Amino acid sequence: MLRLTDTQTKAVREVTPATPGVLTVYACGPTVYRYAHVGNHRTFLLTDLVRRTAEKRGLQVRVVQNITDVGHLADDTSLDSSGEDKLLTQARLEDKSPFAIARFYEDAFHRDLALLNVRPADDYPRASEWIPSMISLISRLVEAGHAYVGGDGSVYFAAQSYDGYGRLSGNRLEDLRAGHREDAEALAAGKRFHADWALWKLAGEAREMVWDSPWGTGFPGWHIECSAMSLDLLGPVIDLHTGGIDLRFPHHEDERAQSNTAVNTGAEVVRHWVHGEHLLFEGRKMAKSTGNVVLVSDVVDRGYDPLALRLAFLSSRYRQQANLSWDAIAGADRTLARWRTAVAAWAEQPSGPLATDYSEAVLDAFEDDLDTPRALQVVRRLEKDDAVEPGAKFETFAWADALLGLDLARLVGQPVEVAVPPDSAQELLDQRAAARAEKDFAASDRLRDELAGLGVAVKDTPAGQEWSPA
Repeated sequence: MLRLTDTQTKAVREVTPATPGVLTVYACGPTVYRYAHVGNHRTFLLTDLVRRTAEKRGLQVRVVQNITDVGHLADDTSLDSSGEDKLLTQARLEDKSPFAIARFYEDAFHRDLALLNVRPADDYPRASEWIPSMISLISRLVEAGHAYVGGDGSVYFAAQSYDGYGRLSGNRLEDLRAGHREDAEALAAGKRFHADWALWKLAGEAREMVWDSPWGTGFPGWHIECSAMSLDLLGPVIDLHTGGIDLRFPHHEDERAQSNTAVNTGAEVVRHWVHGEHLLFEGRKMAKSTGNVVLVSDVVDRGYDPLALRLAFLSSRYRQQANLSWDAIAGADRTLARWRTAVAAWAEQPSGPLATDYSEAVLDAFEDDLDTPRALQVVRRLEKDDAVEPGAKFETFAWADALLGLDLARLVGQPVEVAVPPDSAQELLDQRAAARAEKDFAASDRLRDELAGLGVAVKDTPAGQEWSPA
């Protein structure tokens, strides 16, 4: 049975599905206004490792990962952040529409996941396409007395209306103080309590990305999107919720309050919260301001296999802060090449039975709170064990690779195959995605024809447009 550290209880607990045989997982996804850096991808890998481990035990795993393309503000450090949406800021910098920005970086996110061999989620709901559901959920919270319309016309969640607030993050309402000018301004404008947060904000005349609502034209707060999407797609009982440790407060604490009060069963909607720790690079926090941001593309540009990055991630526990370096990635790249060479040689030998002592030890490490460093130690011992026949080593390495996700059967030097459109087509694909988002179907059809002329066929799916060679 898979055991993971639960953030709320601060204990390692068994993850038992509420519905036998089916594990439901909600994973906080990217805010698509920039490229996700390797620290973000370490957190995204957490969900992939959970899925692979559960599937080894025969569970069906359903994963939903949101795409935040509206509502995440430039300053979200205060209890009720105010300011400009991150997408709008980036759109102005790049002189593009916010929807074009969102689709461009969303596509980049999916390409990075493919390079890291992270299995796609079953659903990727976009915040901009989930507005009606958010409005409906906000209305229910208002009717139940957990939300109210403030003096400024925005809708706020009443933090004091939920007795369980703070149990996830350890914060107590009486200890929280308004520490930002925006909090004081919102309180003066009609917010009842400084720790209340916005569910719906009224928009100014110059703002893009706005929608009609019962409370006027505006846009949703960041936290309400995850409550709406998770409840709609996974229901009122969710087995597991993953995300980075930086989301624990206020994002997940606020999401928990919204979801629990909306369902109002007295039980927790999310049964198990799991957070991945920060990733340092060369001893420093990754931040744009320090110039210490490393992307998956940077790893590839240096000539390393992107799965060397995955192997480097596996060398530390998800719940522990890790310090990545170029030397560590280079070392992982060498290990990956050595293992692939060995696996190719073992494959030429007569087949052998699975070395069950090793396979069980690998699975036990994964099930023990994703102890991936211990799993790698087991694999290294197997590599050097002369008592195990080459054919058995091949079978056991292949079995373990279903958990590790390192593509060990690929020949050394064989490139990762990830579909990338021709350079001339990528800009048209971005333009078409933006046109559909803005419901400009005439432009969408014209761009589809242009892409066909370049040998790129496009089809529209519930998850967005997909392309393939014509």
